[in-house]
Amino acid sequence: MTQDQMTSLLRQGKTSVVRDKKAVASSSHPMVTQVILDVMREGGNAADAAIAGSLFQAVVEPHMTNHAGSVNFLFWDAKEERAYQLNSLGTLVSGLPRFLPMPEHIDPRCACIPGFMPGLGAIYERFASRPWPELCQPAIEIAREGYTMYSFQYALLDSTWKQRSYFPSSRQMFTPEGFWPNVGDRVTNEPLAQTLEALAAEGPQYFTTGRWGRRFVERGNQLGWPIKIEDMTAIPPRWQEPFIYDHRGHQVIQSSPPEQTGIYSRYVLGVLRELGIETLGHYTESAESLYLVAHTLRWVGNELGLLHDPKLFEVPTKQWGSDAYHRIVAQILKGSQPRVDLTEHVELTAGERALLAAEIPTSERGSGPGANSCELSIVDPQDNWVQMLHTGQSGGIPGVVVDGVPMNGSNAWAHLRDLRAGIIGWTTGGGRIKSVTGNTLVLRDGKPWLGLGSPGWCKVGTALMLHNILDFDMDPYQASVLPRMFPLDDDYTLEIENRLPETVLAGMAQSGIQIKPLNTFFWEMGSFQISWRDRDTGRLSSSADPRRIGTADGF
Repeated sequence: MTQDQMTSLLRQGKTSVVRDKKAVASSSHPMVTQVILDVMREGGNAADAAIAGSLFQAVVEPHMTNHAGSVNFLFWDAKEERAYQLNSLGTLVSGLPRFLPMPEHIDPRCACIPGFMPGLGAIYERFASRPWPELCQPAIEIAREGYTMYSFQYALLDSTWKQRSYFPSSRQMFTPEGFWPNVGDRVTNEPLAQTLEALAAEGPQYFTTGRWGRRFVERGNQLGWPIKIEDMTAIPPRWQEPFIYDHRGHQVIQSSPPEQTGIYSRYVLGVLRELGIETLGHYTESAESLYLVAHTLRWVGNELGLLHDPKLFEVPTKQWGSDAYHRIVAQILKGSQPRVDLTEHVELTAGERALLAAEIPTSERGSGPGANSCELSIVDPQDNWVQMLHTGQSGGIPGVVVDGVPMNGSNAWAHLRDLRAGIIGWTTGGGRIKSVTGNTLVLRDGKPWLGLGSPGWCKVGTALMLHNILDFDMDPYQASVLPRMFPLDDDYTLEIENRLPETVLAGMAQSGIQIKPLNTFFWEMGSFQISWRDRDTGRLSSSADPRRIGTADGF
């Protein structure tokens, strides 16, 4: 498929599901998916493919990721029959105050040490089979030859124009003639191509102790951030044991703390099981089920404000994963439902429009500053599985470009006003940033049969996906299409994609909950990249979420 043909596919909406394959890949961009499959066709394994795909994706999706961002990697090693997790999110410099190079009203994120390239280096050293320069080559070529600007990318770049126009280096990269390139224009990045050539020749250390690393430190010092070259390698990528638990006859493998999604999913699924949620009907069809799911998401999210890096804090993993504890929480939620019809209250406080889906004003929730992220789902012919999130978040100096590499800084805000927030970092003790990556593998009879993950609000989305698939036995792609929601807010409003029947809306009003509909398919809810193995045939399927522009394929 040519680049023009691939570009024609770059639109949100229903996507095809590939089935009956021996190897599969799903990403948020069709060219990235093609690069991943090419690596595996040429004999590379899933780790090789993930490295090459990530390097390439950071060129063609600079609104989502970059080479100075972060990596979280979950790998199933078929030979060893075990899972590995790598945490290589960005790190905060111990002993220094947080550094915000832009005014907080433009961008409240602080600078941090990039984890992207150290993470790829750690993955390469442990699992790769192909030469490093070979894995860099597709990214070099696309940076030099260019790709076609597409509408989804244009819209997201334009939504962050304040951040991307503050420093001259960023203006020169993104708006070289004073405007964003138009949809259909070819976008090249020769400085990045040269940086990637040096990366291919010198290896991942080029971004830490090599020339790019020194240039990064120099630019930070010029802006008033007193980092040193030693800080670039002070907190290396962390290999850690994944978070593993059983649910309804499946073994679920997710990222362990300080990542929140694993414990969050375990806690949510446990409470919903204790509620007997499957007997009430799915939350898209039953108001009682939606009421309990929304309250569970809120309860668990509030409690996990206490979760931080185990290196810095005690983490009560055993208690949060306890069936007995889940039973108590379920009893509290079940036992605190309203006794009377509260529809009148909702009408008086929100107006009658709150009862009819067609007439509810759309939620005003919109994009926050900066980047989102990219998830890769990969299974190679040897049955090695990868779920990997890489992102521009939590890396570098926000708004600055160094040698063709744009940066977004750390989404660990400089304040700690809301400890429930998804991304938090502490500047003492050498810990890693608390985040919400959704990498997930599900085993049946000791072998992976499902891999999924998403950027965006993936903590909630991942729990809901597992609820749909494991509790209701749904097809993975159909599970990704169903409406997703944010946790119930403290003011008893619920933001959920606007596809609920009026009977459910009326039932929620009776329970005192006002619905604030999101767009029918809200892109910030993420883009699940999914792979799964058919129980009967043993062959692989793969899909991409319709909320973004992803593509799945295989051979």
